[in-house]
Amino acid sequence: MDFAAFKAGIKENFALDLDSYKEGQLRRRLDSFMARQKTDYGTYFRKLIANRIGFKDFVEFLTINVSEFFRDSNLFLLLQKEVLPGLLTGRRNLRIWSAACANGAEPYSLAILLDEMAPGRRHTILATDIDQQVLLTAEQAIYARESLKNVSPQRLNRYFAVEGDGRYRLVDQLRTRVEFRQHNLLKDPCERDFDLIACRNVLIYFTREAQNGLFEKFGRSLVQGGVVFIGGSEMIFRYAEMGFEKLYPCFYRRLGDQQIQTGK
Repeated sequence: MDFAAFKAGIKENFALDLDSYKEGQLRRRLDSFMARQKTDYGTYFRKLIANRIGFKDFVEFLTINVSEFFRDSNLFLLLQKEVLPGLLTGRRNLRIWSAACANGAEPYSLAILLDEMAPGRRHTILATDIDQQVLLTAEQAIYARESLKNVSPQRLNRYFAVEGDGRYRLVDQLRTRVEFRQHNLLKDPCERDFDLIACRNVLIYFTREAQNGLFEKFGRSLVQGGVVFIGGSEMIFRYAEMGFEKLYPCFYRRLGDQQIQTGK
């Protein structure tokens, strides 16, 4: 079995479309993985079919579960100073989706901002990822110090408690405000009526076609005036055609249907 047959087999048997990943990056990662496992595509595929539980380990390898609080702090400052105030003016309680949330640092960062900016309101934060194991880690909300390097001393004292092993646990007051759920961005349907969708530093691994499909999904999932927040090295190339306007680098706002039709 070669690389192409392996991708086809994974899609048919596990509903994971590896063709949506950039081929060069994916091929290098998988070739390296097979070498470390001292196996080949055919042998490893048969192993997955015989023991489907092992597929979880494969997904965990495939996903890049690297995250930290307030990653790209300049963008989070822009979110705090320019984007969220407008959203909070339009609606009292925001509905937010953190897609491909990894270890939970991103949705918890959003929870911290909302607690500071609009305390007492009943905001909803949904956090999803394809990797069930990383979601279990996210729900525990315990982090090493390096994940908190962008957290100010004031926020650290207010929102975290030191564990005995030198790690930090997010206070329950914020931990319970985030709902974690497994979700495959490329396959599963998306919920609607979000004010903000944060999907950061994962789209760069997908093909342009897959990216465009996701942005169209996000457009349908946002309320009018809702915002997509993406990573610092990502962009929406055809944002106007998809019904967005560019607010700032990495922030795109969904236009109203009338604005889309008139080209405004």
